[in-house]
Parts: sequence; structure tokens; C-alpha cells
Amino acid sequence: MIAFAWSLAAAVAAAVLYGTSSVLQAHAAGRGAAVADLLRHPAYLLGLLFDGVAWLLSLLALRHLPLFVVQSVLAGSLAVTAVLGFVVLRVPLRRSAAVAVGVLVTALVVLAGCGGHQPATTTSGAVRLGLLVGAVALLVPAALARGTEPLGLALLAGLAYSGAALGARALQGQATGLVRLLEQPLAYAVLLYGAAGTYAYAQALERGEVTAVTATLWSVEVVVPAVVGLSVLGDTVRSGWWPALALSLVAVLGATLVLSRSEGANAPVHATT
Repeated sequence: MIAFAWSLAAAVAAAVLYGTSSVLQAHAAGRGAAVADLLRHPAYLLGLLFDGVAWLLSLLALRHLPLFVVQSVLAGSLAVTAVLGFVVLRVPLRRSAAVAVGVLVTALVVLAGCGGHQPATTTSGAVRLGLLVGAVALLVPAALARGTEPLGLALLAGLAYSGAALGARALQGQATGLVRLLEQPLAYAVLLYGAAGTYAYAQALERGEVTAVTATLWSVEVVVPAVVGLSVLGDTVRSGWWPALALSLVAVLGATLVLSRSEGANAPVHATT
């Protein structure tokens, strides 16, 4: 129970950092900077730092929580972005967005109950090989996707970040310790997934509206890891909780879409400097 509580707290803390990072990165990208320029922008770099810390916290969460719980909690970063815009930047929060925050929080509580404490299980060699192949398969189009539409880039980024989450969860079931971790090819695949996702997301923010980009990104990151985790990685749902899981996932996706279209999520992009 203690491990479950700490893991859930780590996931919530990661969501807060991801939400703050989105404000910083979207603000930098909203000035029309190219990807190369973004890597020199202080706000974007600070956002990447927050992303890194959030990712480490998500790894802690994945040790004892199933993917569908962790990824859904991380999607709650959109609620953080909306509230942050209202409290700190005095951006008006529409009634629909306020309702979406409440729905999202309620759905996340239910999702936590659906999964409960679930230490990662050992994955098969075929699954690890598939994740390795997927990392290379996504890195290539991400590097060559300069002419792709923003939503296509957001989809690609969502798939890449989903692969990183899946790889991280699979690694939790392997031998522990830094030396043993560095011996795992899957650890490097997770880094490749992260690099592909970061590059594709930066390009998507450069070319498209953060609202649509964010909605696409988190929708993919909630659905894909949930499906793969439950079907391949050994994640399970408590007996009799499948209807609650389905309704909660739909609620998370719906609230995410509403929040991504709210002024609170979008306004920081247009903040003056």
C-alpha cells in the first residue's frame, strides 16, 4: 500500500511538471522559432529540464502502477496547464474547462482504483525485440518528417512517447541496478523513443496550434500504452472493474480534448515577452 501511494504521488508530481513544461515550451515555440532556435531558448530548455525530471518520476510510478493508470495521470497535466494559466497568468477559465478539470480528476481517481498496486512483470524476448524495432522504425520518420502536417507530427510524437513508456515499464521487470540497466538494449531504445518524440513534438508546436497538437499527443499516449500494457505487458484490471475502466478512459480522453481547446491551455503561447 505504501509503494502504491508513493508511486501515485510520483505520477501526480510528474503531471504537474509536464503541465508546467508545456506552458514553457509552447510559449517558446509560439514565437515562431525554428527547432534549432528552440534548443537555445531559455524557456524551452527549462521545459525540457522539467520534462526530464517528470520522466524520472514516471519511471518510479511505473515500478508499481500499470501503464493505463500512469499515462492517464500524466494526461492530467493538461488540467495543470489550464489551472496554472488561470491562477498565475489570470487567464479566464471557461466553465466547460472547469467542469473538464473536475471530470478528469474524478476519472483519475477511479482509474487508480481499477489498477491498484501492480509491480512490473518480466517481459518476453519477443516483446523487447518488438520495442527495439519500433524505436528505430519511429526514429527514421521523425527525422525525415519536416514536410508533415502538425497533427501527423503530433501523432508521431505520441507514438514515440508511448513507446518510451512501454519500454520503461518493460525495463522495470528486468534486473535492477545501473550497470545491469546499461546492459539492456531496451534502455537505449527508450532514449531513442524519447529523442524521436521530443523532435516531432517540437516540430508540431512550430507548425500547428498547441490545442490540436496537445489533444492528439495525449490521446495517443493514453490509448496506446493502455491497450499494449493490458494485452502484452501483463497489466491487469481488478475483477468487475472493466466497465469503470472503459468509462474512465473515455472521460479522460474527453476531458483532455476539452482542456486542450480551452483558453487556459492555449493562452500562454501568446504571452508577451
